[in-house]
Amino acid sequence: MLKLYDYFRSSACFRVRIALHLKQLDYELIPIHLVNQGGEQLLESYQKINPACLVPALQDDDKILTQSMAIIEYINDLHPYPSLFPDTIFERALARSFALSITADIHPLNNLRILKYLTHELNVSEEKKTEWYKHWVDKGLAALEKQLLSHHRAGPFCFGDKPSIADICLVPQLYNARRFNCDQRLYPTLVQIDEHCQTHPAFIKAWPMETMAKKENI
Repeated sequence: MLKLYDYFRSSACFRVRIALHLKQLDYELIPIHLVNQGGEQLLESYQKINPACLVPALQDDDKILTQSMAIIEYINDLHPYPSLFPDTIFERALARSFALSITADIHPLNNLRILKYLTHELNVSEEKKTEWYKHWVDKGLAALEKQLLSHHRAGPFCFGDKPSIADICLVPQLYNARRFNCDQRLYPTLVQIDEHCQTHPAFIKAWPMETMAKKENI
């Protein structure tokens, strides 16, 4: 069985959980708490799994993969149907571009280790840290809103009538943006897609609090 090393609030882990549930794959969830014990991802036992001390990591028998996008592509290659990418070559590229705007541009500037460095090493105040977070989220989401509008999308998801890698990345990013009280009224198209995704069983099963409940047996 697949093993997913996971932190329930990590948007990168959230992406992988969505993908696994869209594929209806069974997996064992192994919690790696990013705060407890100073961060369980820093423990020597986990560094053997991922020397970068990041989540997620996916173990498939004796094979271990890191980085959510690589993991999702691996899952899709192993189990091609239903595909996590649109049908046409151009739309597949668009979906990858959309997803990478989140995973390579927005998220790296706002993940936990960056925010901790701002406050603990650079003595940035909580207020300024939140300002930093909102600035980069707002710039990134504004661009994605315009991108979707310019492509005249058809269907309830980012690129058509089925969820793709774009939706897999969008939903966790908006979940985190809400945690930091970002004003999402500026992105009505993204919010509409997000709300529709939240009615899909795979997204519901992957939701952070649902995952946490499984870990705590509540």
